[in-house]
Amino acid sequence: MKVLITGGAGFIGSHLADAFVKRGEQVTVIDNFSTGTASNLGNSFVEVVEGDIRDSDLMDKLVAKSDLVMHMAAALGVKNIMEKPLESISTNLGGSEVVFKAAGKHQRRIFIASTSEVYGKNPKQPLSETDNRVVGSPQNFRWTYSDAKALEEAIANILYKKHGFAVTTIRFFNTVGPRQTGAYGMVLPRFVSAAKKNEPLIVHGDGLQSRVFGHVLDAVDAVFALLDTEKSIGEVFNVGGEGEISIKSLAEKVITLTNSKSEIQYISYESAYGAGFEDMKRRVPNLAKIKEFTGWQPKRDLTQIIDDISATF
Repeated sequence: MKVLITGGAGFIGSHLADAFVKRGEQVTVIDNFSTGTASNLGNSFVEVVEGDIRDSDLMDKLVAKSDLVMHMAAALGVKNIMEKPLESISTNLGGSEVVFKAAGKHQRRIFIASTSEVYGKNPKQPLSETDNRVVGSPQNFRWTYSDAKALEEAIANILYKKHGFAVTTIRFFNTVGPRQTGAYGMVLPRFVSAAKKNEPLIVHGDGLQSRVFGHVLDAVDAVFALLDTEKSIGEVFNVGGEGEISIKSLAEKVITLTNSKSEIQYISYESAYGAGFEDMKRRVPNLAKIKEFTGWQPKRDLTQIIDDISATF
């Protein structure tokens, strides 16, 4: 099988590329290397195309010679979104429309990487796939990523229901692991990097906000479990880990596991992201649907996640 991975030099995309190669598939990656890196693609069996998913001619050619499209490309990360909101919308929405058009034209099965951000600040926890979106004002840049990814999902769903578009959507919840960078606001690699250098771990707000972190290799296993069943076509699935933890406790755990002399430093959200920034107190995935469809469940706990990230610094 010939597999095209958009954003394949990125964090999740590069791990998917490795996994497909191990399964004996032919893999082509397209990436503009804005956040992905060539070092993530050490496998010589992967064909690498440097380009932009908004290039319709290029995408048409790449999709035409592929059997499966894994659409992982996105402008992501809170810091990145706050600093470049227009680029986020253009890549996440405009780029996805180009990819969808090519996949529809050539009738290719496609997987879309969406995000738990689509739920916004919905206070209901844990979050299920059919739960409502609760987002802030469109005047707040904070929600542009959430809005763009929600529209991307909506377009894919319309294409499935109206035109038989063979799409599966995956909402990743705080997926972490080796190759993830802290440069764009990703909390766990940022914590581990600081701890390894005995520098302060910067916590935003009071640190009582909580998340559930999932290992990228568990996420890859989830993708393949969904790929292996046609029942997943037309469906949306949460994919994440298990075990809720506050950011304060996460920082303490990182310090302990890395034997660091670091201290925790608290700063306001305004200092980090500007006035009016909004965050969620909790974000917890309900994984019942994917477990029911595939039997998949996460295997790696937070300790292993931190150890695996630490080994890369």
